Order: sequence, then C-alpha cells, then structure tokens
Amino acid sequence: MSKELSHLDASKNAVMVDIGHKEPSRRIAAAQSIVTMQKETLKKIIEGHVPKGDVISCARISGIMAAKKTSDIIPMCHQIPLEKVSVDFEILNDEQIKITATAMCTYKTGAEMEALTAASTAALTIYDMCKAVDKAIRIDDIYLLSKQGGKSGTYRREEGI
Repeated sequence: MSKELSHLDASKNAVMVDIGHKEPSRRIAAAQSIVTMQKETLKKIIEGHVPKGDVISCARISGIMAAKKTSDIIPMCHQIPLEKVSVDFEILNDEQIKITATAMCTYKTGAEMEALTAASTAALTIYDMCKAVDKAIRIDDIYLLSKQGGKSGTYRREEGI
C-alpha cells in the first residue's frame, strides 16, 4: 500500500504538513529500542556500579525530556501537547535491555516521533553512561510498536517485520 509523501509540496520542496483542519483525537504511540552490551556491563548497571550513576533512572529521564523536545530536533515535526510519556526497561537476557517508550496526547497529529525519540535517546543515554567500561555497546531494533488515534486508526507492528 503506497501513499504519497505528505511532507513534499508540488515542487518537491520539504514542507510542514498543515494540520489546521484536523480534529483533535486521543493519540497513543509506543516505540522500542534494544541495547546490547557485554555481560559485565549489564551486571554493573543492575548492581548500580556504573561510575556515572544510576543508568536506568538517567535513561528514563533522558527519554522523557527528549520526547518533549522532539519538534526541536526533527524539522517537520509539529510541537504537540504531550500528556504523558513513559519509558520502561526490560532485561531480556544477560546482555540486552529492551526500552519501551510510550507517548500520549490529545491533538491533531500523532505522537509516533515522540515515542521513537524517547526510545532512541534513552538507549543513547545508556551508551553514554557506560561507554567508559564498554565501547562495543550496540543499539538496535528502534521502531514503532503501535499507534492509536487519528484518521489512520490503529497500527500494531507484526512480529518479524
């Protein structure tokens, strides 16, 4: 299913989409990222032995702050009135942390970019706080998990895509 790109005008110039005519609706978006590291690094995070401090708390705050600033760093994003942002962490195994970020608002456009920015920035914060002990940390699988609301309705990512 191919759609036209909405951020291009007739001359193919980048433009911000006009959302003035749209009705506000409840919007919820969730995104994830996976951070892979050495076993010893994850153990230090869990035990609170990373020299820079509490990695998970800092990454959570960083993700929330980033979601609130998404329109400042992504050129065509609208500034949206976020009502809630959550950033959660799950230890997948002895080398990986899964980050799930959820952004919610009632507005004319969705919160997908805010959720993606939160998940990405939280992962980058883990890297930043742990790079002194593990430069080989890898950030993967950053993608939208789901979105609700708006004209296009509900989207849920299928496994394996």
